[in-house]
Amino acid sequence: MAIETAAVAAGTADAVRRRELAVFLRSRRERITPEQAGLPRGPRRRTPGLRREEVAQLAAVGVTWYTWLEQARDIQVSAQVLDAVARALLLDRGERAHLFALAGTADPRPGSDSSCVTAGLREMLAQLEPLPACVHNARYDILAHNRTYGRLMVDLDALPPEDRNCLWLHFTNAEWRAGHLNGAEARRALVAKFRASMAEHIAEPAWKCLLKRLLDASPEFAEIWARHEVVPVDDRKDAILQHPVAGRLNLTHNSLWTGPAPGARLVTFTPADQDTRERLHRLHAWALAQGAPQEAAAAPAV
Repeated sequence: MAIETAAVAAGTADAVRRRELAVFLRSRRERITPEQAGLPRGPRRRTPGLRREEVAQLAAVGVTWYTWLEQARDIQVSAQVLDAVARALLLDRGERAHLFALAGTADPRPGSDSSCVTAGLREMLAQLEPLPACVHNARYDILAHNRTYGRLMVDLDALPPEDRNCLWLHFTNAEWRAGHLNGAEARRALVAKFRASMAEHIAEPAWKCLLKRLLDASPEFAEIWARHEVVPVDDRKDAILQHPVAGRLNLTHNSLWTGPAPGARLVTFTPADQDTRERLHRLHAWALAQGAPQEAAAAPAV
């Protein structure tokens, strides 16, 4: 009985999602003029926006198939077709993400995360000094950081953008690894979080590219990945670091979503004791003497 109830609930949820998708597609279609889509208006047009057959033509899909989609029919929709429909309807990044979410399909070409790092967020990073702080996305690309974080373990500004990734640094950067006194525990937890996050991005090229890089570059990563361990992204692991100038740092890891989960996160490290608090001030002063950080960039989407 419980199984039957669950099946009915799942079916109802799917039907609601299909209806929402149908309404969304119609609303986007009706707002676009033929001129915006590069089509002739014609002398007797009464339809607001585009006709269904025009969207199908622009997306290179069958008219019947697109009509069924707007009628909330129970049909399978591929990512490639959704991509074509998104382009035909001139969807912006947010609308495109909404389209794929309603269709229950992973977007093969998600937008860059760098736009989520606003001027206000960068100001917050600066105001958090001397606490090390950064913004990273769900893939652990470091999108922005303050001076203290930029010199916490390595000189982040000296690294190419594609290497400014916490996973990549944990498994391939000797200086980063040497500074983590509890590195083995941190690496295992990070891989488990990455696996949990990747379940929602399994078809995205940037995620697959990072996974391949890590598997090719690090036998340790490959061994941990093969365990199939998963932990929640919010699972907190404190850091014990050894800095060449500041000395030993006992830090508490804190993170906050900067927008709708699961997106970018603001990560800060607070001192776990008074000695670390004083050493962070020393680290900050040293980081200031080294110069201002460059604007961190996410690994390019491929």
